[in-house]
Amino acid sequence: MSNKLTIRDIARLAGVSTATVSRVLNHKPDVDPETRQRVLRVMDEHRYVPSVTASSLAGGKSRLLGALTPSLTWPLMPHIMQGIAEVIEQTDYELVLYSISHRTDRSALIDRIIEAHLIDGLIAVYPDGMADAEPGDNPERAASSHLRELFQQGFPVVILDDQSLPNQTPWVGPDNRIGAYEAVRHLIRLGHQRIAHIQGPTQYQCSHDRFEGYRQALTEAGIPIDPAYVVKGDFTTPGSYAAATQLLELPERPTAIFAANDQMAYGALLVAKAQGLHIPSDLAVIGFDDIELSAHIQPALTTVRQPFELMGRAAAELLLSLVNTPHPFDGDWYSGVPQVARARMGQEALKAMQLQLPTELIVRATCGAQAPSSDQEASQALIAGLDLRIPTRHDDAYGPTYGFRRTPQSTSQNTQPSTSQSAQQNTPSNK
Repeated sequence: MSNKLTIRDIARLAGVSTATVSRVLNHKPDVDPETRQRVLRVMDEHRYVPSVTASSLAGGKSRLLGALTPSLTWPLMPHIMQGIAEVIEQTDYELVLYSISHRTDRSALIDRIIEAHLIDGLIAVYPDGMADAEPGDNPERAASSHLRELFQQGFPVVILDDQSLPNQTPWVGPDNRIGAYEAVRHLIRLGHQRIAHIQGPTQYQCSHDRFEGYRQALTEAGIPIDPAYVVKGDFTTPGSYAAATQLLELPERPTAIFAANDQMAYGALLVAKAQGLHIPSDLAVIGFDDIELSAHIQPALTTVRQPFELMGRAAAELLLSLVNTPHPFDGDWYSGVPQVARARMGQEALKAMQLQLPTELIVRATCGAQAPSSDQEASQALIAGLDLRIPTRHDDAYGPTYGFRRTPQSTSQNTQPSTSQSAQQNTPSNK
């Protein structure tokens, strides 16, 4: 019988109206404490589980928030989701996860999610997907545009993204330009003059921002930008082999490479190793992201750390502030008048909801820092289980996640990523 109880049954058993039960379910403050406890006791005794959909359609809160994510195999996703979950766990909301592939029609999926009235708000993580899913330098950002329209109609949405410029939507992302600028400035301070850049796919805004940081640092130092030192990559390790080979076979090769992400930096290290170059005395390398493996490869990768966990927390806190703001619309918001949210909050308030978080330069061995001996031992143990050859073909063992594969002799190591490294510097021998 308990599975068939309705809100009317609970109201009858508790001796209250259905409206009172609804207010209890939706955590309304205008319910007498004794009455609230009586209703909750009846629900507990009969193991009543409220209908989320019915509550939402009635104009109440579902107490569910959605997270729309790309593939969970992306190495940054666990950190982002940890940040989101840590905030949501401190509330009475639950998190519903929607993971989508690059083949999914994202706009149609978003519509299905919203029209189900299951969630009270949505965090969209990199909603437009992977670079190779949308060829061309100026692809249409269909999902981001659709999310903007939903927000303007009044539905709480936060985008966590650095693939396109923030639009009229609450947004959280890293400061890619300053991160890249600091990385290249570090190489210049070490004495490097011939600094190359493996650029990310140009349909991503973050690729342009990181190149702009690279360009700005060189310009301020009075170092001319050599077009031969700027080559395109695709954010994968196998895809960076050709770019790194092109750079290292130049008549006057660079003494340092700034790669637009860690995975392409791994490719540059492999090519340098294959050509007999020593890191960092012959070639310094800096990446961007600081995914977990970067502290453990040998030599450990100097990189720009994105605040993935902090970005997740900020996105969740921002969404909660939107969900808990009184809305001038009811459960029929989807067919309501556009621009409701913009009129409610105003441009200045919206601008305050677009957060660009600082990055951090993590100095390790690939540009001259000496790692502590304990970290070296952990790195050697991990690296012993990795096959670091450059493949003659891009087989399935070299997917876009890391570009490395484990050998059959690999054993599990309980290692932790290094969060701080020595600042000791070595002067590069070839500038």
